Amino acid sequence: MKRTISFTKRNLIEMSRDVLSYIFCIAFPIVMLIIMSIVNSSIPKEAGMSIFRIDNLAGGVAIFGHTFVMLFTALNVTKDRSGSFLIRMFASPMKSSDFTNGYIFPMLIVALVQALITFAASFIISLITGYDLKISGLLIAVLALIPSSLMFTAIGMIFGTLFNEKASPGLCSIIISLGSFVGGIWYDVDGVGGIMQKISKFTPFYYATKTARAAIDLNFKMNDFIIPLLVVTGFAILLTILACFVFGRKMRADLA
Repeated sequence: MKRTISFTKRNLIEMSRDVLSYIFCIAFPIVMLIIMSIVNSSIPKEAGMSIFRIDNLAGGVAIFGHTFVMLFTALNVTKDRSGSFLIRMFASPMKSSDFTNGYIFPMLIVALVQALITFAASFIISLITGYDLKISGLLIAVLALIPSSLMFTAIGMIFGTLFNEKASPGLCSIIISLGSFVGGIWYDVDGVGGIMQKISKFTPFYYATKTARAAIDLNFKMNDFIIPLLVVTGFAILLTILACFVFGRKMRADLA
């Protein structure tokens, strides 16, 4: 456990030194909240569009922020792999689980802080725009987003383990775009319906966004919150197990 904690601290320090981590993981989601809220204020009420209202937008932007947690997880792993750091560390008494936990835990902390800041900004915007956001719903959403943050962290770790510094960011960018599109972050998937809705329901991103919005609305119905949360949790567990397996095999291959 001490080795995991030490490696976690090291990774947190490395991230804190990277200015881009503050820009993409913290600043960018807040900027998107502000921009989309301005867009919403310019849409005539007669249009009947609600997706950019802060009560709908907050959950989507929180999930959007998790995609950048995925990106920085991949970058951290590939950066360590590209140098001699991990090779030297593999020769230490640290186990594969120490490494995987040491990469996952700091990103979960980052995701937690990111969600708190995003929802705090959302609450301030709700006061300005006159929409009702309950603090209790926002706090529940922070907890409900833990499986989502774990899922995206695991994806980032898989990409960072299997691919190099040039390929892994590109693959993460694909997931960021795909997750935004099929996850319904910027539009109402259920309102669109049709083939788009059917495709989205085969991805965990749709359920992650649905969970976040339902938690904020204090809507704990089976189809709106419980089932989506279980789906995301299932994906998070499976992808985390896969990430640990892939990293363990890569570690043994590098030691051979």
